[in-house]
Amino acid sequence: MREMYAGMPWWVKWIAVPVIAIFVFGGLIASVIGFVISLLFKVLIFVVLVGGLIFVVRKFMSSSSSRGDW
Repeated sequence: MREMYAGMPWWVKWIAVPVIAIFVFGGLIASVIGFVISLLFKVLIFVVLVGGLIFVVRKFMSSSSSRGDW
């Protein structure tokens, strides 16, 4: 198999084979890329929400401790 592939012209190795692979596995590649992008977006939303929660809690705790000494 390797000898047969090595004997092919350059355009078969670098153009035809990748085009066929994208045609055959294109749906799989697109779904994997979509899943990764969706997962990264959800992680980003989670980090932003947790950071906002920590900010609000710290702000609330600092304001309540300064006036809670009476």
